[in-house]
Amino acid sequence: MSATQSALIIGATGQTGRYLLQNLLSSPHFTRVGEYGRRVTAAEQITAGKDKLEQKVVDFEKIEESGLASGKWDVVFITLGTTKKDAGSAEQFEKIDREYVLRSAKEAKSSEISQRLVYLSSGGASSSSPFLYARSKGLTEEGLAKLGYSDTIIFRPGMLQGTAREHPRLAETVFGKVTSVLSHFSDSIEIQISALAKSMYFAGKLGSDGLPDSVGATKEDDAGGFGFTSINNAGAIALSKTEA
Repeated sequence: MSATQSALIIGATGQTGRYLLQNLLSSPHFTRVGEYGRRVTAAEQITAGKDKLEQKVVDFEKIEESGLASGKWDVVFITLGTTKKDAGSAEQFEKIDREYVLRSAKEAKSSEISQRLVYLSSGGASSSSPFLYARSKGLTEEGLAKLGYSDTIIFRPGMLQGTAREHPRLAETVFGKVTSVLSHFSDSIEIQISALAKSMYFAGKLGSDGLPDSVGATKEDDAGGFGFTSINNAGAIALSKTEA
């Protein structure tokens, strides 16, 4: 990939996505940034890099009309996701959390250039999990790997800290207090969303082969031979502290 790159972000209005967008817009490394989604960041919330930002509201049900492929993005970041409660049903959850993600990644892929894909998944993700959330994330990971990007990097963070939700979730608040205490003894439990976003930015910039050894990234292959690089919570924290 070239010395400078273009970046596309799907899900920039989410908790982690908004921080990632700030990183991309503030970076001289990314000279063109695309923000595509069901809604886009308000102009007054953008404090840097406005001149290199392209925004477009898209209908994920008609993603083929979005023009994603014509952007020929060097790095595609996906932070799109939801919960069953927010989606309204298990069916709607899987549509947003998996189908929309896979459709977007497929549409953004170009056969003309080498591209990197960076996806925000979740700790415990597994296509064989009996739990809806973890299973959906695992199936999404496998689906993304099969798309054939030149480099696919998947983040599996633990509990996210620093969220600013319009309607706070009681269970998340209570559990967050517990993990906050436990995190003093382990880097595997929680991460600040600002640090997670920074680590995703660095992953997109450096690629799998450029990740520091301290990240402990793992090369994974599924039964079909489709590979990707995974970064766990501790690895994301380590990467966020890099001076790359």
